[in-house]
Amino acid sequence: METYAQVLNYAIPFFILLMLVEEIAARWMRVEVNRGVDTISSLSSGFTNVIKDVLGLTIVILSYGWLVDKVALTEIKSGWLLYVIAFLAMDLSSYWVHRWSHEINFLWNRHIIHHSSEEFNLACALRQSISNIFSYFNFLLLPAALLGVPTEVIAVVAPIHLFAQFWYHTKLIDKMGWLEHILVTPSHHRVHHAINQQYLDKNYAAIFIFWDKWFGTFQEEREDIPPVYGVKRPVKTWNPFLINFQHLALLARDAWYTRNWWDKIRLWFMPTGWRPADVADRFPITGVEDVYAYQKYDTRLSSQLLVWSWTQLAITFVLMLYLFNRIGDLSFIAILLYGIFLFVSVFSFTTLMDKSPYALATELVRSGLGLALIWWQQDWFGMSSIVPYLNYLIAAYLIFSPLVVYYFVRTECRDTAEAKAPSAPHSQIAS
Repeated sequence: METYAQVLNYAIPFFILLMLVEEIAARWMRVEVNRGVDTISSLSSGFTNVIKDVLGLTIVILSYGWLVDKVALTEIKSGWLLYVIAFLAMDLSSYWVHRWSHEINFLWNRHIIHHSSEEFNLACALRQSISNIFSYFNFLLLPAALLGVPTEVIAVVAPIHLFAQFWYHTKLIDKMGWLEHILVTPSHHRVHHAINQQYLDKNYAAIFIFWDKWFGTFQEEREDIPPVYGVKRPVKTWNPFLINFQHLALLARDAWYTRNWWDKIRLWFMPTGWRPADVADRFPITGVEDVYAYQKYDTRLSSQLLVWSWTQLAITFVLMLYLFNRIGDLSFIAILLYGIFLFVSVFSFTTLMDKSPYALATELVRSGLGLALIWWQQDWFGMSSIVPYLNYLIAAYLIFSPLVVYYFVRTECRDTAEAKAPSAPHSQIAS
């Protein structure tokens, strides 16, 4: 927990720096890659994912350590070959986990968040799941386990493998020549994120594109088919918590309402998007048919509300980094309560970004929780020992924030139907 938090202290600012570089380059190239509210949603999702990981809210069904202890046939002592084998085994495992997450109904819930952005940029790479509470795919690392790759090596390779998937989430890099035959490039991954019929369920690989070519899931990006991004059943919210559990809620509802007991069981394991015929008739759900006529979700925030949303995101970011830097000095219960406060913070300001009528209620819960934590500790998790009286400033902010939210609810959230009017069609944006 503490080691991972320290890694994130460096990784997260580095990712944000790269996003700033992408935005500067996009403006110089006169290409639009970011929408402010979408970027806030993406960053918020990234925050929730790393907070969940730091809190250790994942149950490992089968650990790699147990697997290597039981099945290792040999042992590679040391050297570069050890890390090459570990990296290739990790990449092959990633391909199949990724593919099954697209192809199996209940697994799609853990991956939909990553595809939920209707933009394609470095920020959308940070849209990672908090719904994957159970980890049960370590058996895919069997090749590494058979060769006796130590657990410590897998622990080193895993974050490197994950972070190496960040850079290719961009529209600014064109095809990359001979590298297109070896690595996953931005061109390959634009195909993967697209909802065009020709591109659906293609290019699952994480680092090496030859897995897709070997297993028959490769598709090259075509100039005559510009990619359109998102999911076939648009999520229509900026709130990462709602996105994370939206598909799961649909599956649970279908399982409850279908009259066929066999359908109640099998729908979880059927291909993604499959629904029992009786509930599909009773509760139809429309998806995107014409990708170029589809209109992106847009709540049309005023410039003042957009600035406030960025401010809330920045404050949450600073408080999150403070947790990561002090995690070794806090008790488990204090870390857990701090994490809950950060979760509620993200839920609150993204609810306001949706212009939801519940925005004020969620902000009051957040403010009340934060003030209760200050009263409980007579401090903000030891912050006054670093900067005297800073806890009073945090308390003042927690009192002031609901007043601002009340103002926006009164001025911008009255007519949510009008507020959620769609933006320009993809075809207009592309032109």
